[in-house]
Order: sequence, then C-alpha cells, then structure tokens
Amino acid sequence: MFCDEALDAVERIAAGDLIADGRIAEHLNTCPGCAAALESARRVERLLRQRAVPHVSPQFTTSTLGKVRRARWRSDQWLDAGFNLGIVAIVVAMASAVWMLFNRSGLAAVSNDAVGLFGSGLSTFASRVAPSLPLYGAAAAILATALGIWWWAEREA
Repeated sequence: MFCDEALDAVERIAAGDLIADGRIAEHLNTCPGCAAALESARRVERLLRQRAVPHVSPQFTTSTLGKVRRARWRSDQWLDAGFNLGIVAIVVAMASAVWMLFNRSGLAAVSNDAVGLFGSGLSTFASRVAPSLPLYGAAAAILATALGIWWWAEREA
C-alpha cells in the first residue's frame, strides 16, 4: 500500500467513519508519516468535539437554498441566452441562404407573382366573410360569458 491511499482514509478513520483494517492498519503501523497524520487528525477531531456547536439561525437553510437557486437560475439564463443566440444565427443564415437561392435562380419573380395571387385571393375571401363577422363575434362573446359563469360557479365548489 502507498501513503496516498492511507492518507485518503486518515480523516475517515479519525472521524470514526472507517475502521483501519488489514492493509491500512499495517501501513499506519509501519509508516511514521501516515501515523503522525492520523494522530493529528484525531487531535483535530477531539478539538472539534470539545468545541460548542454554533447556533444556526432559522433562516439559514432557506437563505442558503435561495442563494443556490439564484446562482443556478443565473447560469441557466446564460445558457438559455447562448442557445437563443445560436438559434437566431441559424435562422438568419437559413433565411439568407433562401434569399440568395431565390435571387440567383430567378424564383424571386415567380414568388412575387405568387404573393400577388395570394393577396388577391385573401382580399376576395375577406370580402365574402366580412358580413358574417358580427355573428361570429356575438357567438364568441356568448361562449366566453358561459365559460366565465361556469368557472365562477365551479370555483366556489
């Protein structure tokens, strides 16, 4: 066994969390440096046990957890911002590529005609639907009122 393995176990042995057995006990008996480290750790443990435990305020746990949550939230915000910037960069790059494709291939002229056709179709649709809009608005208002009354009646129960 090497000293670094024994030194890793010294604090746990001094605290009583680990029992020195086999190789560790043999090494501690033969190595004066590790035995001195164990004795020093035991002195520290005794001093800590003799010392009075400080009084912790009732808000300690709450405030500590709040600080941890705020720190985690800040780091998550930075991660979210970086992700969003990456997505925006990808969308801009794709829009630029589509725009360049349209301009290079001549599809821009075709797409202008398609937009004009869609606009005229949309205006025709709007002129046909316009007379029915007050009826749809009144129906939506009645539905919203009924849902509001239902919500009000259910919240009491």
